[in-house]
Order: sequence, then structure tokens, then C-alpha cells
Amino acid sequence: MLANSEPAPITINEQRVTDDLDRLLAVLPAVVQGALAAPAQRQGLLEVVLDLGRLPEARYQDRAMDLGSQPIDRADLREVIEQLGCFGGDNRAGIERTLHRISALRNRAGEVIGLTCRVGRAVFGTVAMVRDLLDSGESLLLLGRPGVGKTTALREIARVLADELGRRVVVIDTSNEIAGDGDIPHPAIGRARRLQVARPDLQHQVMIEAVENHMPEVIVIDEIGTEQEARAARTIAERGVQLVATAHGNALANLLRNPTLSDLVGGIQSVTLGDEEARRRGSQKAVLERAAAPTFPLAVEMHSRSRWVVHGDVAATVDRLLRGEQAQPEIREVGPDGILRVEPPSRPLPLRPRPQLVPVPLPPLPLGSRCAPPSPGGTALRIYCCGIAHRLVLQAARGQPGPVQLAEALDQADAVLAGRHQLGRQPELRRQAREGGVPIHVIKADSLPQVQRALERLLRHHNRS
Repeated sequence: MLANSEPAPITINEQRVTDDLDRLLAVLPAVVQGALAAPAQRQGLLEVVLDLGRLPEARYQDRAMDLGSQPIDRADLREVIEQLGCFGGDNRAGIERTLHRISALRNRAGEVIGLTCRVGRAVFGTVAMVRDLLDSGESLLLLGRPGVGKTTALREIARVLADELGRRVVVIDTSNEIAGDGDIPHPAIGRARRLQVARPDLQHQVMIEAVENHMPEVIVIDEIGTEQEARAARTIAERGVQLVATAHGNALANLLRNPTLSDLVGGIQSVTLGDEEARRRGSQKAVLERAAAPTFPLAVEMHSRSRWVVHGDVAATVDRLLRGEQAQPEIREVGPDGILRVEPPSRPLPLRPRPQLVPVPLPPLPLGSRCAPPSPGGTALRIYCCGIAHRLVLQAARGQPGPVQLAEALDQADAVLAGRHQLGRQPELRRQAREGGVPIHVIKADSLPQVQRALERLLRHHNRS
């Protein structure tokens, strides 16, 4: 399928603008410069690692290579450090007017004993994969593992927003990684302005300062990683400013489980439903729901440099995940021919017959830990535990009016006893219990009195049925 259903396909021509690799190699030891002199050794170079007492190492996307035969000594490290800018509070330095980043590894005394020299590149064309999202004016969040190209994409997005769309763009550059080291920003961000951050822990303050002092239409931020920064992002979004940012996490589902950053996609809260609403939904009375509108209505998972997964409605995606359903994103991928191919979201599956439950195994129980077998006059209540200690259930079962046993799998259980927070992390378990007709009893805390009361109620229900 062609992007946007247009008759002509969209071609992504990634063109490297500059990597200033000679500037980086010039500050490295001579043995490293010689080993990386050949163009074949420079192609695809990600970083050079200099560790005290070890051979220098060049790292690429899929391999690593030792450079030379002499280990790095303290003199080599001092020579490199003297040619760099100052190291900031995040132990990072740079080379003025380049995008390269040098990070220090220190010992307990604070002395530098290793350097990671990351190659910074400016690349045109990557933003074409999400150009339509920028035109929408909605805030956009980029997710992905380290090294997948989030900062490169962020840099290109800032340039396109400022130069091609004519927006007032301010880049919050905590580590000078987006716009390079020095007081003059790298040309890769175009006409976007850059605010430097004195210390990483002040990033949230600089975010608010940018809005209050410089009247931006767009704020660009790399690596939102703290609760204060997440709150600042929500404050900025509520003032009508578009945000483009990256965050820690490989996928939207990972971010949702991160208590520090889940507010970026709306956050999670526990809600107690009324009897009628619980019956209508076919769920338990205590459920997890999205707490607020997402700070970022749009999100992109960068699986690789050529394959991006787009969530065009983050609120709807979060709601589906909390109900234990699968997300339905749009997949955008650039093939070897440079053509952008878009796979639209899949449609919801039609209702099917109830599938057979897949057992969810428990860890092996210690020998003799099971409750006593049921008495001849009654049937034991079989409990499957979710986040509740087995020993606590066994202790609470003593003195109960009926026998209680621990079930090793969900399809062997009469009921599930779960802690509120642990249940929220297992949507698949909720789905299987709902489809199998296994009731779930949720308790606030795994204390003995609460477990005892829960078993009493479950036994009464079990004996009536």
C-alpha cells in the first residue's frame, strides 16, 4: 500500500550531510587515527572506546574491532581530554561546532579512566517517514533503544519545523547532543534556537523557562527521564505549545509500565466500577484505566532506522492495552529501494468461540506446602495467586470453614487472588480469567487479615455454587 493512498510512492533518500569524522579522529591517539584511516573502517562507525589498560575499540552496528596492539595508558587519555571542551554534570563533553559526544568513565576518586567517543551525524530524509505527523501540530513522542537514531531524527525534525514549516522552535539541549558543542548551534537544526542546560537536573526548569521567556511554538527535548520533566512536559502542552521529544523505553507498553514516565501517555489509575457497569464490561469491579489525556497524542516506536511503528491515537492505544487487548499501530518501513511502505492498523478481529485457556504456570512450591486435601464432605477451593505470597495464603487458610488448595495453573483454579498493583501488570492473565469464567478477587495489600477476609468471602461463594 502506498503512503497516504497517493498514486506515486514516497521515496526516502537519506543523504548524510556531515559527520565531521576527521574532527573527531584528530583528537584521538595516533594509533586510532591510523587504524581508522581507510574509508572502509569509517563506514558505519558508531563509537570509539578508550579504556585504561585495554586495547582501543571501534564499534559498529553489528560488530566491534580492536585498534592497534598497544593498550591505552593515562597519557593517551590526558591528551584526548586536553583537546575537548569541559565535561558537564552528566560527564559528557564535545568538540565545538560538531555533533560528536565524548562521555567519561571515572573511578571512585573522580579520575577519568575511560572515554566513549560517539560519532554524531546529521542526516537529511529521515523525517519524511513522519512528515504528516509534524503537519498536524500535535505533540510527538519518539521511543526506541539506544543507538536506533532517535537524536538524529529529533535533530532533523527541529530543522524541518523551523525552516520548512516556519515554526518558532526552541531546542532544549541538555548534553549539547542535538545542536553540538560550543555557543553556536550546528547547522543541522536550521533556524531553530537552542537553550543549553547547566546541569541535567535543571532540564525541567529550562523547559518552563523556554516557554515563559522565548515564545516558542515548538519545544524539542531529548531524553525525558524524570518525573519532574514529565510534569513540565504536561504543563507546556497545556499551554498550547507543540512538543517533540524522546523518552526511555522500547515501546509504548514499556512506557505505560514505567511509574515515572507513564503520565506522558496519560498515566494509570485504579477505578472501582459499579455493579451494573462491571456487568456491562464483563470485568471485575476494580479495573485499571487511563488517568488523563496523554501529554503526547502521537507516539512513534523506532524499531530500526528504516522501520517505525506509529500510534496515531495514543489515548486509544493506552485504553486497549489496559483492557488487555493488542495495540493496533500503523507500520511504516523503508525498503531497499528507498520506497516508503505503510501498513495501516489492523481491524478488530470478529468475535470467535471462546478459546481454550493456556495454563499460566506458577513457580514450583516447596515440598509439603500445599493445604490439606479436601475433606470427604466438601470440595476444596483452588486458589491461583497473582502477586500474593503462597505462604501467606497457606497461613490464612488455617482455621477457615472449608479446605483451600493452591492451583499451579489458571485453568485449574476456582478463583484468582491478586494484589491490585500486580494484577495491573498482567493484562494477559485478566483476559484468560475473563474468558475462562474464573473470578478475580483483588486486595489492596498482601497482609494476613486481608487475605483471611478474602478467603472467607471466596469460600462462601464457592460453597453456594
